[in-house]
Amino acid sequence: MKPTLLILAAGMGSRYGGIKQIDSVGPSGEIILEYSIYDAIRAGFGKVVFVIRREIEEAFKDIGFEDKFGDQIKIAYVYQDINAETDGFSIGDRSKPWGTGHAILMGAARINEPFAAINADDYYGCDAFYKMAEFLTNNAAPDHFCMVGYTLENTLSENGSVSRGVCTVSHENMLRSVTERTNIKRRDDRNIIFQEGDDTQHLLSANAVVSMNYWGFHPSVFNSLRQKFHKFLEQNAHNPKSEFYIPTAVAELIDENCAEVSVLLSDDQWYGVTYKEDKAKVQEAFKALLTKGIYPVSLWN
Repeated sequence: MKPTLLILAAGMGSRYGGIKQIDSVGPSGEIILEYSIYDAIRAGFGKVVFVIRREIEEAFKDIGFEDKFGDQIKIAYVYQDINAETDGFSIGDRSKPWGTGHAILMGAARINEPFAAINADDYYGCDAFYKMAEFLTNNAAPDHFCMVGYTLENTLSENGSVSRGVCTVSHENMLRSVTERTNIKRRDDRNIIFQEGDDTQHLLSANAVVSMNYWGFHPSVFNSLRQKFHKFLEQNAHNPKSEFYIPTAVAELIDENCAEVSVLLSDDQWYGVTYKEDKAKVQEAFKALLTKGIYPVSLWN
């Protein structure tokens, strides 16, 4: 059975100032996630499932994915509704989605096979998809997942701070822990820092392995995520800013000896549009990738 690609496209894009998931960056109007789907098809994925919000459904579907590549890979949609999977909890006044862990949980309605989960607005590099497809086809198990790990200095934005899951990895390339760090940025040409909630600053290694939310799972993970999301709601149901992060859920599974996570290391440069100002750099990056012959000028022709 071919693996599935789950694309998380329900984010609000508050720092970007628009629906960044559908903002074009390619020379023929392609959006970032189209390059991920192109890479997934080449690597042997058999289905793509989009996680979206109903408020952006019309604009999202107007892109015409079925016409572009519906003959090459199966396409499905699920919706990250605020009340989904809340099962009787009173959640108070909330407008933003519950976060990446909740978004992945939405895929349970459409996925029964090993799958990868990615952000819609991140470019991960084609090599990562081949590594992920090989793992999902041959090694995924109810207690064995994976994550693509990137080098921190390859994932920064020139236009502001970012959040990253900073990883501890064993010599056998197994994930030991992942800690969400916020306000990561370059202090100068030599140093990268992050800022704690108390405004203290700390150095980070430029070579630190970080998570960009490119995960590989066995479908058994849905049961674990459902249980953890309900525990999360017990403490956070009335906090309008709280988010159920997938790195946190995975880290708990590791600590509980319920899962092991292989780290598939990638030296590729990450590209993304955290800020509106990032778009020009991403467009230039894709022009360079086309010049190298990694992608055709018109992706689907």
